[in-house]
Amino acid sequence: MLNQIVLVGKVVELPILKESISGNKYASLQLELERPFKNVNGEFDTDIVSVTLWKGIAETTINVCKIGDIIGMKGRIQSYSYENKEGQTYYGYDIIAEKVSFLSNR
Repeated sequence: MLNQIVLVGKVVELPILKESISGNKYASLQLELERPFKNVNGEFDTDIVSVTLWKGIAETTINVCKIGDIIGMKGRIQSYSYENKEGQTYYGYDIIAEKVSFLSNR
């Protein structure tokens, strides 16, 4: 089986370095991704995707990236679930960066 994702997008929000309960540094990066087809108005729609960066990748990205920069990211999808107080189970996913490439700076 394979769990791999590759994204190329524009940085829309600068990541902020945080620390987990176990002491590991991490950050969340917001990427704008253009869809490969036009909508009914003849324009390309975009999606905003949150990517989690850990340890050295997080620190390097924070030091190098600016809003508007184009970056490439290779990583994986990690799912999670949680139960609320009413007993309902919710499911979600995180995109975890394993490698980041800085393609262009503004």
